[in-house]
Amino acid sequence: MTATAWAHLPNAAHIDRVLASSKKNPEKWSAVHTVAWDAARAAAWDAARAAAGNAAGNAAWDATRGAAWGAAIALIAWDDCAYMLELPEDVLKLLRAVGNEQAILLSVAAHALRETSC
Repeated sequence: MTATAWAHLPNAAHIDRVLASSKKNPEKWSAVHTVAWDAARAAAWDAARAAAGNAAGNAAWDATRGAAWGAAIALIAWDDCAYMLELPEDVLKLLRAVGNEQAILLSVAAHALRETSC
């Protein structure tokens, strides 16, 4: 297996999982990519983009689209957020409501990963 540009990051396995799921199951990812997600992503965009850096953001964008990209950015920017991929929807909803940027960026990924085998 070829090492990825993010293989050295603590969340590399989670990033790979998100990208694999989005490529294997694009219909599931599209189904959960709602207007609310677009608004939340816009609100969290500046902080996540600055934290992740342009190169990582561009690499993730080329590899996937929309929600998967946002999840990859969160996993790059915050080493301690991968556990959110396993949180129940009601917990993520609460975290989003209080403005938690990681939860905002990872919610669609968490939902899509629950719906897929990746």
